[in-house]
Amino acid sequence: MATTRSGPRIGTAKVSIVGVGSVGAAVAYACLLRGTANTIALFDTNAARVRAEVLDLNHGTQFTPACRIEGSDDISVTANSDLVVVTAGAKQKPGQSRLDLAAANVAITQSVTPRLLAESPDAVILFVSNPVDIVTAAAIAVTGVDDGRIFGSGTVLDSGRLRYLIAERAGVAIENTHAFVVGEHGDSELALWSGASVGGIPIDSYTVDDRVVFDARTRADIFHEVVRSAYEIIQGKGATNLAIGLSTARIVEAVLRDQRRVLPVSSLQTGIHGMRDVCLSLPTIVDAGGADRVLEVPLSEDEAAGLAESAATLHNVQKSLGL
Repeated sequence: MATTRSGPRIGTAKVSIVGVGSVGAAVAYACLLRGTANTIALFDTNAARVRAEVLDLNHGTQFTPACRIEGSDDISVTANSDLVVVTAGAKQKPGQSRLDLAAANVAITQSVTPRLLAESPDAVILFVSNPVDIVTAAAIAVTGVDDGRIFGSGTVLDSGRLRYLIAERAGVAIENTHAFVVGEHGDSELALWSGASVGGIPIDSYTVDDRVVFDARTRADIFHEVVRSAYEIIQGKGATNLAIGLSTARIVEAVLRDQRRVLPVSSLQTGIHGMRDVCLSLPTIVDAGGADRVLEVPLSEDEAAGLAESAATLHNVQKSLGL
């Protein structure tokens, strides 16, 4: 990972968003509402769509923290960005896995990433496009930037889904639940139940009226819902966009404000838990330089095996794509 990290970019930060489909627009909206940046620039090859989104966002700026909104179908609109969020790519269809999108979105990534760095040589680049682990690996390979400045949104949203469901079952605020989903952002991901807790109580010891709430069956049901929830949302409304918009804004803020927040983002692994030369999600310190140190959290034997299987799945896809 990087040996030197840039300072926080508070007060003058520019965030660019590449791709203004449903996800890109949701990221822009979340960043605007939260006061994440001073300037938000939108780039998409669909000029009419960019103009429409810029107008729509600007018409609401009376009601948000001050922010300049601009956009274009010319990539130069992203120049001098502090952080670039890439959401561009083919959209996941009902019944389609994230890995099915790999070839098309890798090609887009290999084309656009060097152009983005030419416009903003010092920018942190955050990938949200699916399959996020594969496109992040492709971006690192094509640019040679392997210091954590290029990373993916990973399983931050998956972990949020898990914590929401735990909080619902436990009857507590979501802020008082702690759990990570790691590995691929996709079907081979896994929950780290061994480290999960509710209000500081290990998940397998949490009781209500002397009844264990999170037995093995309940944990399995919860995780099944986490894995399948994106497919359910896509089936119902065509895309997942609102929650990923919010979770992406949260990652962006961790970078721009140098928060050193631990988030399960997808970064190039260099040895933790035996993982190498693959991008996947593990709890990682996110700061002004992007994805910094990966934490070696304890794993059960089953979790270690599941993580290795997830890494093998991603390695196989990378190999098939020549990465």
